[in-house]
Amino acid sequence: MWSRSKALAHAVALIKEFEGCHLEAYPDPGSGGDPWTIGWGATGPGIRKGVTWTQEQADTRLAADVDRFLEGVMKAVNAEAAHPEPQEIGAMTSLAYNIGLSAFQASTLLRMYNAGNKAGAAAQFLRWNRAGGRVMRGLTRRREAEKALFERAKPDFSNVISGANTVPATE
Repeated sequence: MWSRSKALAHAVALIKEFEGCHLEAYPDPGSGGDPWTIGWGATGPGIRKGVTWTQEQADTRLAADVDRFLEGVMKAVNAEAAHPEPQEIGAMTSLAYNIGLSAFQASTLLRMYNAGNKAGAAAQFLRWNRAGGRVMRGLTRRREAEKALFERAKPDFSNVISGANTVPATE
């Protein structure tokens, strides 16, 4: 059953877990430069080396950005065909937040989801683990957690904290 507030909560939890909050702008880990990032993974105009934010600025921007990305995901999803669940929308919103709405809208994951192939769509999360052409361990862990949430499993984030390279537990 669709619930906007539950989907939003799922997305925010994943984004916070994997982005972390940085109040000083830092370069993209994949490129070592652009795009510069701040807060809970915010990028865009005005974010560059030397920029600092308060926690309130970071939290306000996250709320606005996640709402915008959730709207973009919902516009792209064929709700009549796919019958979205909050976990699925939350996971896809986290993915779109990280890769951008344009990339999400053009993705095989979305095409499969809209065609009703949820298992195929779930497998597609794992393909989005590269930055700058390189497989990134952090992106791999994030995609595993997004996939687990999408499949209605409760992701286990303990491997993120410990740095272990394990697959999130599923129930």
